[in-house]
This record gives sequence, structure tokens and C-alpha cells, in this order.
Amino acid sequence: MGSDSSAGKVYLVGAGPGDPGLITVRGLQCLQEADLVLYDGLVNPLLLRHTTAHCERTARIQRDGEHIVPQGDINRRLIEEAQSGKTIVRLKGGDPFVFGRGSEEAQALSDAGIPFEIIPGITAATAAAGYAGISLTHRELSSAVAFITGHEASHRENSRLDFEALAHFPGTLVFYMGLSQLSEISSQLIKAGMSETTSAAVLCRGTLPTQRIVTSTLAGLPHAAKVAGLKPPSLVIVGSCVDLRDQIAWFEKLPLFGISIGVTRSSDQFDEIASQIVRLGGDPVMMPMIRIAAPSDVQIQHIQECLQRLREYSWVIFTSVNAVDHFFRQLFACGYDARAMGSSRVAAVGAGTAECLHSYGIRPDLVPKAANAEQLAREVLPLAGSGLSLWPKASRGRETLPDAFRQAGQRLDELVVYNHEDVTELCPVVADRIRKGELNWIGLSSPAIARQLATLLKQNQIDPEQMLTKIATISSLTTQAAKAAGFIVACEAETASWEALIRAASVFQHRLQQAAS
Repeated sequence: MGSDSSAGKVYLVGAGPGDPGLITVRGLQCLQEADLVLYDGLVNPLLLRHTTAHCERTARIQRDGEHIVPQGDINRRLIEEAQSGKTIVRLKGGDPFVFGRGSEEAQALSDAGIPFEIIPGITAATAAAGYAGISLTHRELSSAVAFITGHEASHRENSRLDFEALAHFPGTLVFYMGLSQLSEISSQLIKAGMSETTSAAVLCRGTLPTQRIVTSTLAGLPHAAKVAGLKPPSLVIVGSCVDLRDQIAWFEKLPLFGISIGVTRSSDQFDEIASQIVRLGGDPVMMPMIRIAAPSDVQIQHIQECLQRLREYSWVIFTSVNAVDHFFRQLFACGYDARAMGSSRVAAVGAGTAECLHSYGIRPDLVPKAANAEQLAREVLPLAGSGLSLWPKASRGRETLPDAFRQAGQRLDELVVYNHEDVTELCPVVADRIRKGELNWIGLSSPAIARQLATLLKQNQIDPEQMLTKIATISSLTTQAAKAAGFIVACEAETASWEALIRAASVFQHRLQQAAS
């Protein structure tokens, strides 16, 4: 059937096996261009932060009470939405054409005359095996690899799998979705002539911090997997290459492997922090305590008036990354750029704020030795002298800086460039994880966040002093506020940044593991 020129377009995109960093560049581009995203149950939800499209989950397998969407309904939905002119991303776990039903969807689109593209993804076998330290091929051990479904189509009366051929295959066997059929797979291979002592493994939730792996002989693997309580999604790998795992496994050795960390900053600041945690093998959990809101119309009018006389200020003082971003956003909106600051000198409270200024082409004249407002005031006041200084700030916060200027008899204009709003509810899923001790860490990055978290925990009948979740803080002031709110603080960052906070939690976790071993 010919293509309908008035129709939209469908992109069948492989999302990779779980780690959000394993999606392709082209896949990300499609997400950014989409009007609608229909994503499979195994797709990591973190990938959806790359799109502004409406997103719907289309799980096809019953798991954890998920609503099941039949394949036929998905095909019809793709066609109907494309016919309305939308750009649609069908986001599929792994690769669309490797046991992903992508070809079925492509056939339906083709029959309906809908334009589409296939965006390959990293399939689970290669990614999960790599993260497990299992090389599927090896010059001395395996010259071939076979991908095999552990579940054939339900309507098929006779299996098309030739276990006689598989048992004598000169390489590695990888069974997708094979956990529930593991006993049958094992017994059929052994019956067909494969040695009972052949090395084998089951990989569950590969490439994720919750990854679990069991190795055994082919004969012993079903029992070993049952004892370990493994659950789908899974892969079964059979072959001598499994023996390499002891030497080349790397993912589980990352400092935060399997460790979950709650990120309490605003949701629009989550991505960069989450990436740092993922790179260390951890599981970032979004649990914002504050929202960052744009300035009101009245505030914008005040900002514009202030920016018109920006050159009058001898110093412009920034005490947060948010202040930098929102200040320059308003500066650009008024038609100015960094040159509008003229000869004004610039101070940044710490390394993170200084780095943010660098991204706008500004190298701060002053970054205090300690990243707090007290030290910043001590160092900037002697330099500010009788000149007029400007403090772009949030709608609320500590009054350390203006108090210091007043006590010194020096002039400081305060300019609200963004608003802080409290999050008034704790996500029920996060609250449940804390209650059950299934969230390992929470990072606190300000005194206000520490107090707000304590308030929300108590609303959920969780005692901050009794919870098993450990607390890491970003500064001594945050530590003081956290302790006053009832928290037991496990560690504190050496410098006031989330990178240092994560590093402190990692070091503490390593010491715990050493003590346990």
C-alpha cells in the first residue's frame, strides 16, 4: 500500500536493555522530536525525561499488577495516531527486531501505508552479558553465538527448536525469556547430548543496579536459580564463556553497585545527579523536596528594572547554580548578554556555582575557601567597600549575606530571580521503600530540604531517627539542620556539591562492605 503523505511518522526505537546510558544517539533524537511515546514495560522510565511528548506504558506481560495492552491494540494505536499527523516513538526494550515484535509492528504500519523508521538498539544478550563479565565469543572458547527464544508463540503446537542441533552448536547459547522454562531447556539439552557439566548462567535485570547473576553447571542451574529466587526479565547463557566471568566481571565492582540514593533536589536538576549515580553503578531515586518556579510578572518587572542599571553594581554575588541560570535567563530575555555586566566583579559561593558561571562565559573573581555564605561574606565584604552589590537569589533562603552587609554598613540589593516552593507530598512508592528499608541513602543538599523531608516523613508515620535509610549531607550547615530535624547523619561531603556528596556516600558504603566481609 502506498504511503499517506498527510500521515505522521512512527519510529520503532530500541531503548537498550535497562541502563539509560545505552540508548543510541539517534534514539534520543527521536524522543526529543516525538509527540507521543508508547513505551514497553521493560523500558527504563529515566529515558522519558528526554522527551516532552505524552508518554504511555504498554506492558504486554503481567507483572506487578501492570495493565496489559494486547499487541493488536498497540498496532492499531500506532496507525490511528500516525494518521492524525503525529510523530510517534514506539520505545521498545533492547532491539526492536530481536524478540521485540518490532517486525510485527512494522508490517502493520506498512500495510496501513504509515511511514516508519527502525532505530536499532543494543539487545539484551550483548549488553547484559557484557555487564556480567561474560564474553559471548572468544577466540579459544567460542566462535559463534546463537540467540534463542525461551518462549515460542503460544499457538505453535510443535517446537521449532532443534535441541539436537543446539546441543552440538559450536559456541554460546543465549535463551531470551528462558527463566520459567529453565528446567525444560536444561533437560532437553542434556538429553540431546550436551554435557551436564557445561557452564551456564542466569542473568536477571541485566545492566541495572539490581542485576543478579547465578552461575552453575547446566544440570545444576535450575535448582541454583530457584534457590536464589530469581525473577524475570532474564537471560540464560550456556557455554564455556561463562567461566570468564570470574576474571572480567566489572559492573558489580563499581562503588555504588546495587545502592539506591534518593535525590532531594528539584526534579529539573535531577538528570545530572542521576547520571553521576548511574555511572557508579547506583540507582538514583527522584524525591524532590522543593520545586523551582519562574519569577512572577511583578518579579520580572523588578528584574528588568534592575538589569537596566546592572553596570552600577561593583559586585554581583551568586550563591547557587539556580540563581546563575535564572539570572542569565532573564538577562538574555531582556536582549542583553554577559557584556551588560560591564566592569562588575563576580563572586560564586562554591565550585558548582563557579562552574555554572563558566558555562555563561564568566570567570568569577572570588570563590571562597569554604563553600558557605558565612565565608563568602567574610571574603567579599573587604573587597566590596562602599560600592553597591547585587545578590540574585531565591524567593526564600538564609539571610546570612544581607545580615553581614547590614552589620558592616555596606549596601546590598536583593533580586529574586526564581521562587522556591515546597513539595507537600512524599511519593507513596518512595515512602514505602523508606518504610521497608529498601532505599539505602538519601542526599540532603540544604537545611530547608532537610527540614522539609523530616516533615513529609512524619506525615507518613516514618520516624527520621528510626529509619534504616542512611543520610548524606552536602555541608556542615545542612548536617546541623538534619540533626535538629531528627536525622542520624552518616556522612558529610568534603565540599558543597552533589558530586562530593555522592563520593562521601560511596566511601562510607565501601567501608561498610569491608567491615561486613
